[in-house]
Amino acid sequence: MADERSESELRDDILRLVREYAKQRHGRFAISGGCQEKMLRPGETTIPYAGRVFDADEVEAGVASMLDFWLTLGPEGDAFEKELAAALGVRNSILVNSGSSANLVAFSALTSPKLGDRRLKPGDEVITVAAGFPTTVAPILQNGCVPVFIDNDPVTLNAQLNQLEQAYAPGRTRAVMMAHTLGNPFDLSAVTNFCQRHGLWLIEDNCDALGSTYDGKLTGTFGDLFTQSFYPAHHITMGEGGAVNIVREAGLKLLVESFRDWGRDCWCPSGRDNTCNKRFSWQLGELPPGYDHKYIYTHLGYNLKPTDPQAAIGRKQLQKLSTFVEARRHNWHTLRRLLNPLSEWLDFQLPTHATGWTPDGFVWDSTGHQCDPSWFGFMIRVRPSSPVSRNDLAIALDEAKIGNRMLFGGNLVRQPVFAKLRAQGSSQMRIVGELTGADTIMNQTLFVGVYPGLTLEMLEFIADRINRIYREKT
Repeated sequence: MADERSESELRDDILRLVREYAKQRHGRFAISGGCQEKMLRPGETTIPYAGRVFDADEVEAGVASMLDFWLTLGPEGDAFEKELAAALGVRNSILVNSGSSANLVAFSALTSPKLGDRRLKPGDEVITVAAGFPTTVAPILQNGCVPVFIDNDPVTLNAQLNQLEQAYAPGRTRAVMMAHTLGNPFDLSAVTNFCQRHGLWLIEDNCDALGSTYDGKLTGTFGDLFTQSFYPAHHITMGEGGAVNIVREAGLKLLVESFRDWGRDCWCPSGRDNTCNKRFSWQLGELPPGYDHKYIYTHLGYNLKPTDPQAAIGRKQLQKLSTFVEARRHNWHTLRRLLNPLSEWLDFQLPTHATGWTPDGFVWDSTGHQCDPSWFGFMIRVRPSSPVSRNDLAIALDEAKIGNRMLFGGNLVRQPVFAKLRAQGSSQMRIVGELTGADTIMNQTLFVGVYPGLTLEMLEFIADRINRIYREKT
């Protein structure tokens, strides 16, 4: 007899089996259950510096979306954008296909002619920091603007704020764009005050800092726009993915969407037509009256949307964010405690406004400001007096199968593409001071992981191996 189960019954059976499969096949990636300790044996298999943490919820959500077969951004994307904006306390969240794309779209949106005199134009200067990830800076150059590099503080890894006024050029400086490095908020009180005094745009690259707070307020929500990355190494993941978040100004939403969606003038969501009720009544540019609004382009844009199955996964990840953030903070403090005996030779990152660390917590400066990082990694800076160099430490950790990374691009002005620009005497960039802090970060630091998939056994192994490396040298 033919199978007469209904569509909904078949769907339920498929998803039930998917959950069963996911628990067997992917159980080691869950934050609970202890499976990781069995599957990832310290010293035998790699301890990653970062990685995805998920369970059957994400697998089921992704498969359920595929069963609906809405491949482009659709209902799941709409829901995720609303849920993300609500979680962040912002006006709008616009999904894109990566954190790097988020930076590009956010910056490009501020070049729109629709902003009038407020728009960023080629030749305008944008203050940023020297040590970090290249796609925080690349959009500045890609839009014909001039990055102005200030130095980093080797302790916080963030900007040396005493250089802000030195970097400022009246009539030329139009924006600030910088990241909260390894989840550590930069001095948002000083930066927002600087931007307000000079009438500058502020874009916060929040890709490493989802869940971080400054004076109890989420990072990202201080500026005009901020960006997120949902790459597997980041705080939550949808595979490849990211978001541009509009903090206050509603009009920026249409500009962000336009640059994400080919540069079109139309604001109809994917799969819906004529939401303006005058699709064939527009006359823009030199086009004939009534030309289809869905094919009118105000900007030179891109196609940088993610897919609906990715958004479905992201929605489930967002529900776990608070647990992930708590685990990252716990893991950071565990490593800090275990590595404290090496303070003679190693320095460790401090949150902005902190002056020291104790087993009971941080010691804060007299400004009255405090922050609570949602750490992306655990930074180790090798002192000049150390018997082990940074490179030797990185090699030893790699040999022990302990994942570690340099601070991304190091001092970016030393990277080949920027070195070439400097050698050509290019006017496409400007440097403030000697960038000695960024050089220190480039030459003396690395970081290991604190992501939620690490167990106490793994953290203890990381610390024990680092301690052993020093015991063998002293």
